[in-house]
Amino acid sequence: MDYREAIRWLFATQMFGIKLGLESSRQLLNTFSAFPAPDTLVIHVAGTNGKGSTCAMIDRIALACGSHCGLFTSPHLIDYRERIKVAGQEIPENTCAILLTELKTICQDLETHPTFFEISLALAMRWFREQNCDLIVLETGMGGRFDATTAVPAQICVITPIGLDHTQFLGSTLTEIAREKAGIFVPRKPIVSAPQETNVRTVLESEAHLTHSPLEFVREPWSNSPIALAGIHQQWNAALAVTALHRAGLPLTTDHVRDGLANVSWPGRFEKIRPGVVLDGAHNPQSAKVLEETWKAEYPGECASLVFGAVAAKDIRGILEILAPIAARILLCPVANLRAVPPDDLAACLPDNAPPHATFSNFQAAFSAATAHNSPILIAGSLFLVGEARAFLTHQEFQSSLQ
Repeated sequence: MDYREAIRWLFATQMFGIKLGLESSRQLLNTFSAFPAPDTLVIHVAGTNGKGSTCAMIDRIALACGSHCGLFTSPHLIDYRERIKVAGQEIPENTCAILLTELKTICQDLETHPTFFEISLALAMRWFREQNCDLIVLETGMGGRFDATTAVPAQICVITPIGLDHTQFLGSTLTEIAREKAGIFVPRKPIVSAPQETNVRTVLESEAHLTHSPLEFVREPWSNSPIALAGIHQQWNAALAVTALHRAGLPLTTDHVRDGLANVSWPGRFEKIRPGVVLDGAHNPQSAKVLEETWKAEYPGECASLVFGAVAAKDIRGILEILAPIAARILLCPVANLRAVPPDDLAACLPDNAPPHATFSNFQAAFSAATAHNSPILIAGSLFLVGEARAFLTHQEFQSSLQ
């Protein structure tokens, strides 16, 4: 298969849905010779919010430190290859096509067909091994205990802030979700966590005790040097990243950390894509609250033209209650995704005190309407919407996916 054929095949495997469990992942990693070499350091990151930013910081600081680092994250915003990087570079199209062709043959012979995410993980891990990565940073797709990434042995586990999300899979309470996230803990291996709510902290401490794993909570945000990403929450993510790398034993210096944090990039998270236009994938109330606080700090006294879209199974009402006060108007549109919530259904979730709103048939129409006003534009609600918007605004081809 060439690259386009390979991507079409891979995206078609989304029909197999989401399957939680590790045996299928272990089998595929083993068959595909994709487990890391014995001397490879693996940092595994789980949580509800800030996983991607924290992974990006770990990766960038490690790069400044001279490490040859592989980074696996999800979802992508525009191009699938964003999910798999070595030393900051996306996996080449030709390499991606060759390895996916091999994976397709393997998958055809398996009794249970691997999922899109399991195949993506195997692809990444094989490339990391071929590139002789000495450090691998893995972001969980969802949860932790039965997430495919947990099939890869980790030396350091990292937990970002935990909130309510993916409740249909992980549980309806913070306690249940925290227990699933803690499923990444490895016996006797260090754990570094962001500050957590009391009941979440209790669960993490209990699970760490069961695995005899030393657990450390970061106590204060990073304030020793500038961070390229906006918001006080990114200072906490930076503290988490730096602490994790210290526990991993990397020979960090002040210059390494300063350089890494000053140059880190994580698109779609309060990204000022052009003057007066901000992209932020706030897809749950916790991340919406962070977005609200960051907006007030970056645009004091100004209200946004909010372009908003979301997918099903999210707390849309909770998100809009938080974002409505920073909006002068709300422009609702569908996301380019089969799970998109129709604009009229989004409108039904608006709080009673919401500013004027309008519905549109697609993102481009909503964005065009937003540009007719003098307010700064905020595009938020779903990473899938942010990806579509970013592709449109940067004139790139958008590869829509469900996961």
